[in-house]
Amino acid sequence: MFGLAPDWLLEDGRPLATATVLSHPEQLDRLRSACPEAAPTAVLAGDPCYDRILAALPQRDRFRRALGVGPGQRLIVVSSTWASRSLFGGGRAGGADEPGADEPGAADLLPWLLSRLAAELPADEYRTAAVLHPNIWYGHGPGQVQAWLDSARRAGLEAIPPLDGWRQALIAADCVLGDHSSVTYYAASIGVPVVLGAFPQEDLDPRSPVAALGRTAPRLLRRGSLRAQIDQAIDAHHPDRYKALAEQTSSSPGESAVLLRRLFYGLMGIPEPEAHPALLDPLPLPPYTPTRVTAPIRVLVRQLSADPPELAVTRYAVVGDAPDPDPARDPAAPVGTAYAAHTAADEETRETGRLRVADVVVRRAAEDDARLGPPTAWASEALDRYPYCGLVAYVDGPDRCVVRTREGDLVRLSAATDPDGRPDLCDPAVYASALHAWLTDGHTLDAALPAITVRTGTAAHHVTVEPLPQPPPTPPPAGSHASDSASSTRSRSAPTRSPFSS
Repeated sequence: MFGLAPDWLLEDGRPLATATVLSHPEQLDRLRSACPEAAPTAVLAGDPCYDRILAALPQRDRFRRALGVGPGQRLIVVSSTWASRSLFGGGRAGGADEPGADEPGAADLLPWLLSRLAAELPADEYRTAAVLHPNIWYGHGPGQVQAWLDSARRAGLEAIPPLDGWRQALIAADCVLGDHSSVTYYAASIGVPVVLGAFPQEDLDPRSPVAALGRTAPRLLRRGSLRAQIDQAIDAHHPDRYKALAEQTSSSPGESAVLLRRLFYGLMGIPEPEAHPALLDPLPLPPYTPTRVTAPIRVLVRQLSADPPELAVTRYAVVGDAPDPDPARDPAAPVGTAYAAHTAADEETRETGRLRVADVVVRRAAEDDARLGPPTAWASEALDRYPYCGLVAYVDGPDRCVVRTREGDLVRLSAATDPDGRPDLCDPAVYASALHAWLTDGHTLDAALPAITVRTGTAAHHVTVEPLPQPPPTPPPAGSHASDSASSTRSRSAPTRSPFSS
C-alpha cells in the first residue's frame, strides 16, 4: 500500500509526521489496518488537485481549443505512471491479454502503442497527447524521454510537460489510455472514458479505489483494432459509470483549501487571517498548440460531389517503415469507394528525401516572416526547389493558406469560421490536399470557385477559393535565358493523371 505502510510513516516505531493528510475516510480505514501507530496523526482535508480540476471543468471547450482540438475531433490522452509494470514500464502483469510471440516485449509496449495510434488514427479526426509521470522525465532525463517519443511527436503527439498542463489535458480528453496511475483515476472520477493498457492488479490493495477502477474499466486488447476499441469506449460510455469511484476521490470536494489552511495555521499555533479567504489557484489556459505533423503524410481523398465540389480527406502520418494506410479501414466509406492517394510533406520534415517525391509540400510561417518572404515568393521558389510536386502551400494562419499550382495558379484557401465566429481549427494543409486531388482528377480551378467543401470525418469545412494576383516575374539570373528556364520547368512537371480509381 504505497504511502500507507510503516516503512513510509514510522521511524523507530513513532510517526514521522505531526499530521498525515488523507483525502477520504476509506484511506483512514486502510491506514488503521496497515499502520495503526500513525492513525492518530490522520487528518481528512480533501484533495486540492481534484478541487482545481473540478473548478476548471466549465473551461473544457477552451482547453480543447488550446490543444488544437476542433469540432468532430477526439482527443486521446495516453497516461503512464513510473512503476516497472506500468504502461511505460511494459505492463505485462495484469494486462488486457498476455502478449504472445507476435506482440511487443515489456520494454516496447509504450512505443508500440504510440506507433499503432499514429498508424490507425486519422490525423485530422484524432489528437493524441502523452502524460508521463514526472519520475519518468527526471529519472531518465528529458532528452531521453524526448528521444523515446520522437517518432510519435513527428506524427502529431503532444508531449504534456511533467508538472503543468496534464490536468487541463484530462479535462479536454475524450478518452484516456492509462494504467494504475492517479492520473487515470482522476480521469475516471470526472467522467472521462478510460481504457487500461496495463494494470498490475496484484500489486494493489484490493480495497483501494484504484483497484476498483481495474475491476471496472475495459482493458486494451493488443491484437484488436485500437481505433475500434477507443471508439467503442467513447460511444458506449455512460457519465455515471465511475460515479462510485468519484465519490471516493475526496470526502470534501471543493473544500480542501479551507481545510488545509486551517490545519497549517493550527500547527503553527496562530489564528487564520480573517480578511483573506482560503483559495486555490485556478488552472491556467494553456498556450495554443495546434497539431503539427512533420512526418510524411499519406493522403486519401474521396470525391463526394463535383457540383458543387465536395471532397472527403483522410490523412495518416507515415512513421518508419509502416505500410501505406488501407482505404478499407475508413468506416465512413462505402465498400468499393474510389480514392485518390498522394503524399504530403512538411518542408521541415526530417525525412528530407521525401520532399523530392512529395505531391504536396507545405510550409508554416507568418505571412510577414522576413526569412521566407511573402507566401507568394516562397511558393514560387518552392516549385523550383521541388520539381516533382504538383502544388505547394504556405500556411500563414490557423484556418488559411496560400497555394500555388505547378501550372502557376495562385489562390488563397480560407475556411469559414465556426458558428461562434472562432477560426476553424482543421489543419489548412488538408484544404491544399483536397484542391490538389481535385485538379489532378482533371477538374479546372475555375470549377472550384468560389468555394469547396472539405470533410474530415464527421466535420465539414467550407473553404473559400480566392484567386490572387500574380506577383511580378522574377528577372532571370545574369547569363541565362528566360525561355530556357520556362522550358526546363515544364519538362520537370509531373504528368497530369486521374487518381480517383479503385
